[in-house]
Amino acid sequence: MAIKITDECINCGACEPECPNNAIYDAGMAWRFSDGTELHGVIDFGDGTTLNADEAQEALSDEIYYIVSDKCTECVGFHDEPQCAAVCPVDCCVDDEDIRETEEELLAKKAWLHAEG
Repeated sequence: MAIKITDECINCGACEPECPNNAIYDAGMAWRFSDGTELHGVIDFGDGTTLNADEAQEALSDEIYYIVSDKCTECVGFHDEPQCAAVCPVDCCVDDEDIRETEEELLAKKAWLHAEG
C-alpha cells in the first residue's frame, strides 16, 4: 500500500525532505516522475500507458501536502518504516487503504524509480 496524508495535515513540511523517492509535494505544487528519481523522458507503465517523466503533473491537493502514490514505496528498501509517518507531528501520514502493494511490489517500484538492477 502507499501512504496518504490526511486533511489533519498542518502543512509543517517535516515529511517532504524525508521521502527517498521525492513523492511528497507541498499543496498546489506540480509534480514530476523525474523529481528525485532516475526516470526521464518517456516511461512505460507496462499496460500500454506511457508518460513523459519530465512533464509537470497537476497537483493532487491545493490545501495540504500530498503523496504521489505511484512514487511511494513506504520507504521499503530504504528504511524500516515510512519516514513521513515517523516525523509527522500530528500523525496524519497513514496507510492508504485504497492502494495495497506487497513488499515485493514495493521493491520492484523502488528499482524502477531508481533504475536499479
